[in-house]
Amino acid sequence: MKGFFVTGTDTDCGKTRVAVDLIRWLRDQGKTVAPYKPVAAGASINDGHWQNDDALALIGAAGGDWIYTEVNPYCFEAPVSPHLAARDTGGQVSLPLLQEGARSLAARADCLVVEGAGGWLVPLSDSLDIADLALALDLPVVLVVGLRLGCLNHARVSEQAVLQSGARLAGWIASQVDPNMARVDENLETLRGKLQSPCLGVAPWGGDVQWSPKFLKDPGCGL
Repeated sequence: MKGFFVTGTDTDCGKTRVAVDLIRWLRDQGKTVAPYKPVAAGASINDGHWQNDDALALIGAAGGDWIYTEVNPYCFEAPVSPHLAARDTGGQVSLPLLQEGARSLAARADCLVVEGAGGWLVPLSDSLDIADLALALDLPVVLVVGLRLGCLNHARVSEQAVLQSGARLAGWIASQVDPNMARVDENLETLRGKLQSPCLGVAPWGGDVQWSPKFLKDPGCGL
């Protein structure tokens, strides 16, 4: 499979925003992009079915012609950790099912953009984390850093966890989620100096991702 696995430093750090912009950019390059939100927690009734806003945003960015249940096979109503949401329904997230879903979508597109849930080590079941899913899909990982107070520690710890897992870390994207964050530019400078992987882009408050020249020249996923 070709594409990216988008993870983040925390919940609400801007993963969906980045994944949507990534899908749009890839489509601008003439690529057919399959969106994948394997597990989502937090949903409302839409057309008689439980659906998640993030998954719908990915589908819209990818052109809209994707079956919701294939894009988001596990959709839980409660906005809680996925392993708890699954437990409440009496079910359990299956890694083989998610792998097969990814392969099926990828076979119909040039590339696959996967958005995880929460951060890198969010549990999907008692024995399965987001990290396990990313490793099983074997896609380059994009780490979204939510720019707010505390992001320096969250970014460094998350990057270490991704690298130590053996996953292929393509780089990180800064996403400003706090419009009133103090000293944004200095925090970005610190992140560039402290993180081992390259900065692929920056998404300012209320704006689209501004991709780095290096990423635009070589996305690093074999496309």
